[in-house]
Amino acid sequence: MSNKDMLNSTDIRLLLPESIWLESEHFTEARKISLSLNNEAEKWQTYLNALALLGFEEWLSTRITQQPIKRDSNISYLKVGEFKLCLIATENILDEEVNLAVDIIERPELAAHFYVLLEVLEEQEEVIIRGFLRYDELVNYTIKLQPRDNFYRLPLAKFDPEPNHLLFYSRFLEPTAIPLPVATETKVEENLVVYLQETTTKLSEWLQGVIDESWQAIDTLLSPEMNLAFSTRSVELATKRGKLIDLGIQLSHQTVALLVNITEEAEEKISISIQLHPTGKDKYLPPNIKVTLLSKAGNILQQVEARGQDNYIQLKLFKGERGKRFSIQVSLDELSVRENFEL
Repeated sequence: MSNKDMLNSTDIRLLLPESIWLESEHFTEARKISLSLNNEAEKWQTYLNALALLGFEEWLSTRITQQPIKRDSNISYLKVGEFKLCLIATENILDEEVNLAVDIIERPELAAHFYVLLEVLEEQEEVIIRGFLRYDELVNYTIKLQPRDNFYRLPLAKFDPEPNHLLFYSRFLEPTAIPLPVATETKVEENLVVYLQETTTKLSEWLQGVIDESWQAIDTLLSPEMNLAFSTRSVELATKRGKLIDLGIQLSHQTVALLVNITEEAEEKISISIQLHPTGKDKYLPPNIKVTLLSKAGNILQQVEARGQDNYIQLKLFKGERGKRFSIQVSLDELSVRENFEL
């Protein structure tokens, strides 16, 4: 065989996705796993998930011997050593687009180091490895997207089609190199993070005139000069409310005002403007005070910090669809105060 023929043969091999053949016992076990479900759609998806899990687990076991491979209580997950893998099972990929549920990315208990896309072809009795994505790469990409119906739509081209890269990561990469969101329990007495309220503020209700009494009208919080400036900058926004934040004993319980402006946009979207202002006789914010926009999973999306003589700071205007969740955190030194929102 000539060098050219060898190169062409290699190119063809690399273009072909990795295929896993399913055995009769895989189908039998998958049917048992899905048998307990009554809803036909859920039963079918669980059946596909089980076939993907069983096939991929066997494929891994022949290639990774240095680390244990364990199943999770959730049928869509596997653990390879300390790495957590989320298996995305789909019946077919026709439009070169992949749907990923928002929850499996943003909820700490569901987030994984790697997301593996598996196409299950039941009639052909095979599972095809279409590619994988690291969590950090996935988050960096989805920050730019707006979910639809609680799903992110990702191009198939974003997935690494070479499964050997996944094997390489599992052998030589430390799990800490891909940090996952962590669900933390907040204790007020530790003075680390204080939640202004346990419930989530639903901003879409503000558009209907339903506003919790803890959110006050702007003119009750700011001086007339500050209120005028805020209203002038935000004249196009429909609903404005604010809440006082106590900066704690280290600043003699000085307060600042967290101001929220919202307006309804086209396509069921809501635009949000967030500002932080001094209150009372204070003309300027405390230096180094920060306002941070956090995703539902706690990832930083935006952050702004006050300098020496800032009379207010604000985040860039952002938009989202109804149902989208986020948090605003105001922090200074060791004190952080957080407010949770849902559009």
